[in-house]
Amino acid sequence: MGELTLYSMQSSGNSYKVRLLLAHLGRPYRLSGGEYGSAGLEAARAAGKMPLNRLPVLELPDGRLLAESNAILCWLAEGTDWMPADPFARAETLAWMFWEQNQHEGTIAVRAALLRYPHRAAQATPERLAALLEAGNAVLAQMDARLTGRDWLVGQAPSIADLCLYAYTHTADTRGGFDLERFPAIRAWLGRVAALPGHVELFA
Repeated sequence: MGELTLYSMQSSGNSYKVRLLLAHLGRPYRLSGGEYGSAGLEAARAAGKMPLNRLPVLELPDGRLLAESNAILCWLAEGTDWMPADPFARAETLAWMFWEQNQHEGTIAVRAALLRYPHRAAQATPERLAALLEAGNAVLAQMDARLTGRDWLVGQAPSIADLCLYAYTHTADTRGGFDLERFPAIRAWLGRVAALPGHVELFA
């Protein structure tokens, strides 16, 4: 099995979820980092390594490039325990991953980005931050309801749905200003994900 190359923005939850699955799978890879405005990011773009003009991107040993974090998770998880074999459980896993991108990321991750990245500061108006806080709390309430009385988002074992949602949820308080004390099922689930063998931290 040849070497994979991951073009990754280390501070990004989308890049982190891919690094997290690679760690759990024990897959070796070469890391090429690139934060906003960095030489690494511009080099990846100039070399044609960003087909959709954003990170992460996984380069396969044969040179093919796979963009979009959740697509990368699906490709890496194929044939492993991280992707359920049962068709319905598989579809549920994908449903949570679609939901992460069109509901969760647009509130939880965006609020954190507005507060963290200097080039987004002008967009961090009090009105927008308040709206994102309200919408994000509604999203977190959905997650908390799903996780109440169950260990994992889908089935009886962790899946890529859990890693996908963990990436931005675990810093929703420290980066986005959300009060996770309101969501006990989420907090318990975060602990379970972090306790899985092979877990790595965001900046590991």
